[in-house]
Amino acid sequence: MYAFLVIFGQSVSTLLGRLYYDKGGKSVWVATLAQLAGFPILIPCYCLAPPKSSSKNGQIQQPSALILALVYFCFGICLAAYSLMYSIGLLNLPVSIFSLICTSQLAFNALFSFFLHSQKFTPFIINSLVLLTISSTLLILQTDSASHILVSKGKYATGFLCTIGASAGYGLMLSLTQLSFKKLLKGETHAKVFEMVICQSVVATSAAIVGLVTSGEWRSLSIEMAEFELGKFSYAMTLIETAIASQFFVVGAIGLIFEVSSLFSNAISVLGLPVIPILAVIFFHDKMDAIKAIAMILAIWGFVSYVYQCYLENKGAKSEYRGGSEVSKSPLLEEVS
Repeated sequence: MYAFLVIFGQSVSTLLGRLYYDKGGKSVWVATLAQLAGFPILIPCYCLAPPKSSSKNGQIQQPSALILALVYFCFGICLAAYSLMYSIGLLNLPVSIFSLICTSQLAFNALFSFFLHSQKFTPFIINSLVLLTISSTLLILQTDSASHILVSKGKYATGFLCTIGASAGYGLMLSLTQLSFKKLLKGETHAKVFEMVICQSVVATSAAIVGLVTSGEWRSLSIEMAEFELGKFSYAMTLIETAIASQFFVVGAIGLIFEVSSLFSNAISVLGLPVIPILAVIFFHDKMDAIKAIAMILAIWGFVSYVYQCYLENKGAKSEYRGGSEVSKSPLLEEVS
């Protein structure tokens, strides 16, 4: 379920974000706010989720409310920052290039996991990181005029750097979230997933509102809505649907961290990214040239390499478990004999 939420939420929110810009939207703060403000739909899920998984939780010392508030505040500011950078990147780049650059988030996440979680760099993981790095680097060489019709080279470079920065921020956020589950939120259940998403979204939404007001972009919102090519109703629905899809993605991503790891969560996210360029060709008529095609193939190859490493680790863990079970049973067998 969490994997489906990641892939579905990411694809839909990215395409709707591009639709907002293509049909007349101009405010990066509104686009950022749309990614963050959908958290109220999660409140019923949080209220209905069981607070504890077992009686063992009572024996685990829980962090104080002050520490949790500080953690959620820092996560919220980080969420607002990389969401803004994603909005700037999507404004200045074709959606196909934007999504392919986002695959670099797996490389950043693996790097942060190496320092924060002692993640081992096996040959398959190194191969995955190299392929994803090459995939993103190829897009720097994208000089096709069709990709620069609507933006200058300066804005294209700004979009590229902001998307890379957002991918790095997202990778760091995932690693820190896993660290918080490991060190602070031990023994917690799915209720904590919703609590974390809601609390950090409240902070991030507040930061985005402050940015919208201080930037002065709020003054032109009525004009932007009136000039939106699909009409005022479609303008509102585009932002609302973006907010809902974004929350699906965030819940799925944090849920996968809770269940497995930050690297696995990011790998599922990267799995969905190559789908977006194909949808962009269909809905936004992006051009799929040779460089984009090669970058997409390398991104998929890098993902498959990482998944195969996960398969080997899972297989090895099962073998160790079976071996341990046999060893534990041998004294009993000796006693019976």
